[in-house]
Amino acid sequence: MSDKKKIIIIGPAHPLRGGIAVFNERLAEVLQEDGHEVMIYSFSLQYPNFLFPGKTQYSEDAPPTQLNIQVKVNSINPFNWIKIGREIQRMKPDIVIGRFWLPFMGPCFGTILRIIKRNKKTRIIGFVDNIIPHEKRPGDYIFAKYFVGACDAFLVMSKTVEAQLRTFTKQKPIALAEHPLSDNFGKAVSYETALAHLNLSNDFRYILFFGFIRDYKGLDLLLEAMADKRVRKLKIKLIVAGEYYSNEEKYKSQITSLSIDNQLVMATKFISNEEVKYYFCAADLITQPYKTATQSGVSSLGYFFEKPMLVTKVGGLPEIVKHDKAGYVVEVNSTSIADSIVDFYKNKRSEEFVAQVKIDKKMFSWEAMTEALLSLEK
Repeated sequence: MSDKKKIIIIGPAHPLRGGIAVFNERLAEVLQEDGHEVMIYSFSLQYPNFLFPGKTQYSEDAPPTQLNIQVKVNSINPFNWIKIGREIQRMKPDIVIGRFWLPFMGPCFGTILRIIKRNKKTRIIGFVDNIIPHEKRPGDYIFAKYFVGACDAFLVMSKTVEAQLRTFTKQKPIALAEHPLSDNFGKAVSYETALAHLNLSNDFRYILFFGFIRDYKGLDLLLEAMADKRVRKLKIKLIVAGEYYSNEEKYKSQITSLSIDNQLVMATKFISNEEVKYYFCAADLITQPYKTATQSGVSSLGYFFEKPMLVTKVGGLPEIVKHDKAGYVVEVNSTSIADSIVDFYKNKRSEEFVAQVKIDKKMFSWEAMTEALLSLEK
């Protein structure tokens, strides 16, 4: 194709695990399918172990054979930043995408990108998941500002992040594209197949909390909702599927004090890509009781697997779930969450919500994402 571009993505990819790594790999695949030449520069060291809250940063999945992934970036070594910056600078790519989700990465990314720009050819696009973090630390603003200053333009996936980014830069272009469907976790399986695979009883229906367990995601509110006397009367269980990235004992203590052990299925481990479909296909309703948010890959999974969602009125979550049509948009408290769970089952809302989800999922395309990205090249 005549407008073929040479594109480099700097951000997590295999052998690192997690939603952003999987997203970067899928984005690279889509760009390659469109005829572009794509490389990913991933991390040889993403976080020092003492800063990483999970059990391991690395994936057990096989590496994607169709992608050119260079495992070279060290997030804490300035000499490495200079080396990588010069290496990419010499390649003279048309576009470099810096995937930014945490201010900690600001010094690393900001330095590498500034060095690349010296070639006077490469367009630097900051792909920003979060510019103001959910869990704040000293230096956040300075590090984020340093990254912003290195970029020519930005791609975001929610109006919330766009508004936050505008507090850092008034003039630089920002394009918005909704989080595309997470379509690389395999095809949906039947409800019965999912239950059998997960060893779940057919005597209950299930709702799902999915993803790393961090305090801002509001699992404590959802656990309180499960203790609501109206919810207790329903023949439902909550599946908690994801690894603890915060104080595990705090949640265990809460579960014990609420006496809801028998209402829960605790799959508190990292869920591999191959296992994701079983958890979503076993659930009637995907719950995101977040206390703060920007956008969520969990919503994208919900749409892909055609599941209604319950989200709170924070960040970009209300932008993508139509209240009382594709699910619920509720206040950030356990009573509002419980009200919606009860309504969903008592009034048999599943069929009508699923029908709307099937319609709305067409809005979340990779084509829209790549078009927004490439529009920033000029």
